[in-house]
Amino acid sequence: MELALDETAWILIAIVVLLLAALLVWWLARTRRTKHLHDEFGPEYEHTVATAGDRAKAEDELETRRKRVESYELRDLDPADRARLRNRWRDIQTRFVDDPGGAVADAAHLIEEAMERRGYPVGEIHRQEADLSVHYPEEVQEYRRAWAIAERNRRGEATTEELREATVCYRNLFDHLVGHDETTREAAS
Repeated sequence: MELALDETAWILIAIVVLLLAALLVWWLARTRRTKHLHDEFGPEYEHTVATAGDRAKAEDELETRRKRVESYELRDLDPADRARLRNRWRDIQTRFVDDPGGAVADAAHLIEEAMERRGYPVGEIHRQEADLSVHYPEEVQEYRRAWAIAERNRRGEATTEELREATVCYRNLFDHLVGHDETTREAAS
């Protein structure tokens, strides 16, 4: 009878050890996933967790975004498109003095055009933000801020200083989306 108890005890110990090992492996994988996503998405990781209200749900969302954006056929702009978009941006900046609200609205449209030319689908703002967050996790925070100011401007509630801030936020994302041509690089250096 003692032999049977010993065998049962060993079986139970083995089961407990296997369960603990499986739990440890699961926890390590989860921790690695969290660190990788946090490193990859930076401030967007925290934003998504706060929005989702649940870390696992947020991490699933971030991985879904990454996979969706990987399926896009993203491309660099050709020099002619880059130059044309940069000229339009200069026009927007010039117009800001006389029509800050109109300049911000045009900047929002120019961002969408640059996204479309690069291969991102455009249309629904939250989807655009999510897509941009994969490659531009820091800049997308500014994009959200600019978009919120543009919405306040459509309601007639934005100040000129807020519109200036929106333009600066759009400019940062625009520079990353459009990239630099050789003359811009030479001028910067």
